[in-house]
Amino acid sequence: HTPKMYRKVMTIVKSKKFRDQHGKILLEGWRLIADALEAGASLETLFFSNMDSVKELPLEKLKHVKLIKVKFDEIKMWSELVTPQGALGIFVKPEYSKMKYPIQQEHTVPLFLICDNIRDPGNLGTILRSAAAAGCSKILLTKGCVDVWEPKVLRAGMGAHFRMAVIGSLEWEVVPNYISTSTCVHVADHSCPVAGSPSAIPGPLSAGDRSCTSSRTADEYEESDSEDEDRELSLPLPKVDTQSCYQPWATEQTAIVVGGETHGLSLEALLLVEKTRGRRLYIPITPGVESLNSAMAACILLFEGRRQLLLQAADANRTPASQK
Repeated sequence: HTPKMYRKVMTIVKSKKFRDQHGKILLEGWRLIADALEAGASLETLFFSNMDSVKELPLEKLKHVKLIKVKFDEIKMWSELVTPQGALGIFVKPEYSKMKYPIQQEHTVPLFLICDNIRDPGNLGTILRSAAAAGCSKILLTKGCVDVWEPKVLRAGMGAHFRMAVIGSLEWEVVPNYISTSTCVHVADHSCPVAGSPSAIPGPLSAGDRSCTSSRTADEYEESDSEDEDRELSLPLPKVDTQSCYQPWATEQTAIVVGGETHGLSLEALLLVEKTRGRRLYIPITPGVESLNSAMAACILLFEGRRQLLLQAADANRTPASQK
């Protein structure tokens, strides 16, 4: 019995195809399992080594759960953690529309994040964690991103998956359906102006800007352009103005697009930014330093956006003396 369950567990861990076809995910660690249960995720099977730890979970949510006590050494063998906690849970893959985020709701700001071509699991998990900490109410991921339920993403996310709506595997055509028509979409700029140097500020996007990978997938255009290098120049690339992230940009409904470091941004991302009259936001850095990675750039932009939005809300709530 146990070897069969072991194979199932390892299949869920390693195979995105299995997770998609069967609608299952694997969570490891008591804190992550408790966060998932609190948010309304459905637990089917719990492998554990210590009954006392099970009793700390909400018992009303364990009524129909298959509880399987195993030796700690077996969980250690299955575990992806350096220091296993003795708990593995097989959950039904959560649907964001059926989840509730009680901790986050009262602290959110009207700030959304769109991840485009984020392929590194550690980066994506860190971005999710930063988005939750900044009070994002929603995060969208395009099909070019790594699977959001991949174990390394879950580990790096530290429970962020269950603190805000996470909507993955989206085609660019449907992304506007998940944001309001009044949302202004901005994009993180991968160029690196030197702090205090106006001459280093990049201009509007041009046909020679290599930070944009055009249409559908980056690889498709790289292959099709190999025969005709001038073909890319004929693409009508969007014209998007650039500004420092420390200048005002966050409005009542704001979204930020963050692209991956290897494949960059999709052309569709910049078209959406142009359509909503957004900006390319750059982070000024000191001379001689490489550009920030996607996770670090996302973190800085999210917290600066939060700061601007909270400042606007505070100003709006101040009653003029003449009206008192």
